[in-house]
Amino acid sequence: MPATASPTGPVVVTGGAGAIGTVLVEALLRRGDEVRIVDNLSSGRRAHLDQLDLPGRWKLVVGDLRQDGPWIDEFRGAGEVWHLAANPDIRRGTEDPRLDVEHGTLATFRVLEAARRHDVPRVHFSSSSTVYGLPTVFPTPESYGPLLPQSLYGASKLASEGLVSAYASCYGLTAYIFRFANIIGPFMTHGILFDFFEKLAKDPARLEVLGDGRQSKSYLRTEDCVAAMLFVSERAHDPVNLFNLGSGDRISVREIAEKVVRAHGGTARIEYTGGTRGWPGDIPQQDLAVEAIARLGWKARWSSAQAVDRTIEEMRQSFLARPR
Repeated sequence: MPATASPTGPVVVTGGAGAIGTVLVEALLRRGDEVRIVDNLSSGRRAHLDQLDLPGRWKLVVGDLRQDGPWIDEFRGAGEVWHLAANPDIRRGTEDPRLDVEHGTLATFRVLEAARRHDVPRVHFSSSSTVYGLPTVFPTPESYGPLLPQSLYGASKLASEGLVSAYASCYGLTAYIFRFANIIGPFMTHGILFDFFEKLAKDPARLEVLGDGRQSKSYLRTEDCVAAMLFVSERAHDPVNLFNLGSGDRISVREIAEKVVRAHGGTARIEYTGGTRGWPGDIPQQDLAVEAIARLGWKARWSSAQAVDRTIEEMRQSFLARPR
């Protein structure tokens, strides 16, 4: 199917100063779009945007999607919205049960309302593989069910998917729902690799690993994630377009821990806490089927192991550059 031009008008990106959002903003600007970024900077960083040589017209509006505010005006005249803003740390949602409801489901409702009121024709939503819960089919296709999330984060993403689908049906929006694998890249502020490097920075002799190390998941670079979303957006035109985004393979926590230790000098002792899960709500085994996006003609550039290796080297350089 040939690619088509995106709708005219500026593009709104919520969470555009985050790890994925920053890469998406850069790609949209290079595509020639005017970009309006809305971010509360709770996990996103203004410095992420400042590090990039961003061409074209863009602006950052600091706003809280849970509440009405000036950020809503950024939807006026927009051609599409990319809704990436959310709590990015699954474990934090377990500690604070309101976090994902407010920053996930409620924020998604407000974004959809802003799109409806300002007649924005297309909405892209960043969902997660966590909506599948503990699947019994591997690789897990988009048609898998029932969907029984294990975390409040996953529950919020699934509820938000329902809102996106309903708004598409009730108000004529064209919707895109992307179920991400584990996304890793240069602007990470949480996640397994970040946690491992933080732990080794505090104690270079010991690396504690949650679980038994047999957890195995798919990892996708931010560049691949953004490229996949843009690829789908230009080629899929159903009222609701649902796609898994992953590398098509996976890597174990044990392998990742060993790679990080080698990058850190190879002397740290790896200690596993035991159990099949890293924490309550964790999904120990994840392997997304990617045939749907492959049929459109897209494939990830990096395997899970290659994505991990690339990110480890970036993080090693970043941690070496930290002031001591």
